[in-house]
Amino acid sequence: MPALHPRGVNHLALSTRDMKGQLEFWCDVLGCPLKALYWMHGVENTFHGFVELAEDSYVAFVQHPDNAKDIEYGVTHAGNPGAPVTAGTMQHVAFHVDSLDDVLAMRDRIRDRGIQVMGPIDHGMIKSIYFAGPEGLSLEVATGSGIDERAWIDPEVRDLCGISEDELEALKRPADFDRPTEPVPQPPYDETKPNMHYPRKVLDAIMGMSDQEMWDTASETTPPVVVD
Repeated sequence: MPALHPRGVNHLALSTRDMKGQLEFWCDVLGCPLKALYWMHGVENTFHGFVELAEDSYVAFVQHPDNAKDIEYGVTHAGNPGAPVTAGTMQHVAFHVDSLDDVLAMRDRIRDRGIQVMGPIDHGMIKSIYFAGPEGLSLEVATGSGIDERAWIDPEVRDLCGISEDELEALKRPADFDRPTEPVPQPPYDETKPNMHYPRKVLDAIMGMSDQEMWDTASETTPPVVVD
């Protein structure tokens, strides 16, 4: 049985105040076809849009009426692929193509739409280009796979991160998970663990529901348009 871990990005959700502008950029400049545009399930007055990277990978947009409009570089946005930004936010995101020639073709497509592109740059383990997207996005297109951890884990940086040799081995070879026959029960609230940001009473109510109750209550599978 293959190791159990996420194998890719199903969708990356980006906040927007301009759904049309984002879709025009991603569909025309980057060539990603529009696949969904609808009222976001369970969120009032909010649009949800999806463009396709691959059949199992998408970029999504969330246009909430209360999305803030002010960009503060170094806090809300990085603005370039090496700049600081608040911890836990997206510094930049890189999208995969199959070859260096595809990277160069994407460079030409993006420049053809009037967008400046930095690169290509050979990083050894990947080769990539960098450019900006609407609303301050910092984006990359890259090619590369099969990173050799023996060559690309720097002992000096490992030490500066406070990672011991034993901890490094555990990080390189995560433990297997033997799934029990019965579902694992919801653990109690623990402020030392990552928690979704809801008012505490709301969070407790959500996490107090059984998985079946959540499935029955929150699921919405009917598309907005009937397709023959």
